[in-house]
Amino acid sequence: MAHDNSAGRTRRQFLAGAGAVGAAALAGCQSTGNGDGGGSLSGTIDIAGSSTVFPLATAMSEAFRSPDFEGGGHEDVEFNMQSTGSGGGFANHFCPGNTDFNNASRPIREAEEQQCADNDVEPVELTVATDAVTVIVNNDLDVDSITVEELKTIWSGEAQPETWADVNSDWPDEPLELYGPSDASGTYDYFIEAVLHSGDSEVEHRQDYSGTEQDRTIIQGVEGSEFAMGYLGYAYYSTNQDRVKSLAVDDGDGEPVEPSLETARNGEYQPLSRPLFTYPAKSSLAEEHIAEFARFWLENSTSEQIVAEDVGYVPLNEEDQQEQLDALEAAIEDAGN
Repeated sequence: MAHDNSAGRTRRQFLAGAGAVGAAALAGCQSTGNGDGGGSLSGTIDIAGSSTVFPLATAMSEAFRSPDFEGGGHEDVEFNMQSTGSGGGFANHFCPGNTDFNNASRPIREAEEQQCADNDVEPVELTVATDAVTVIVNNDLDVDSITVEELKTIWSGEAQPETWADVNSDWPDEPLELYGPSDASGTYDYFIEAVLHSGDSEVEHRQDYSGTEQDRTIIQGVEGSEFAMGYLGYAYYSTNQDRVKSLAVDDGDGEPVEPSLETARNGEYQPLSRPLFTYPAKSSLAEEHIAEFARFWLENSTSEQIVAEDVGYVPLNEEDQQEQLDALEAAIEDAGN
């Protein structure tokens, strides 16, 4: 596949930039062509949802519009892209029928499926990559690893420790300052399931922290305070490794594992590796420019260049890619009937 620097710019600009981006919409949404590249399609595609999937969706949308990518060149297709959080996207945009796709960093919930059904919206689940949720601290903090149990204690709404030493006596006797995603985020939901609901007891997520849907705000908060901690998707950490540091995570075997594309790919980074999703609405797939973009995304879901190098996630393998393509093609065929 031909490739220029546009996706590389996406990685740096969109991860550090604003969490909500809007492109000027075209008046019509009719397709005009056969979807074979060369700018033969036109229309608008509305996407909301996960801030974690946002940079990947942005990179794919830029590539789809660029003539330098095989299957791209659709410069007359415009994208309205919002970073709203997985849950916020489902509840406020996708299930009410106002967007064509919802990105998500966790699977759709039963209540969300019901809300969609009540509005005649049928979501099609597509897995697009793998992420490594990353725990970050200030560069000056003398802590390099953490156990899952220590993470559970720090973020527990029951224990609510006030200092680092309250969790581990070897750590500084200094106040914890916590930054993380808001409760509209799929990352928040996943962290609860993977960490707070692990082991023999389940605890709720503490609420006395700085919650946000803007991952760059988490980076800024941790960078600005020596005794801060946060968690977020790996792509945001990977573009800010000079500003904060990641903690290796010990899942209970005494061997902390650093978050990386390789440890997420081979399954060593547990329990914080997770699949990432996008959900097109089946009815939207009846429009050619939307169906072609969904195909383009999955056809490039195995791309080391776009998914791994430019954005910072683990691409699909070919077997998983084919499974997702088969599901998409069945939905497109059904949408056209």
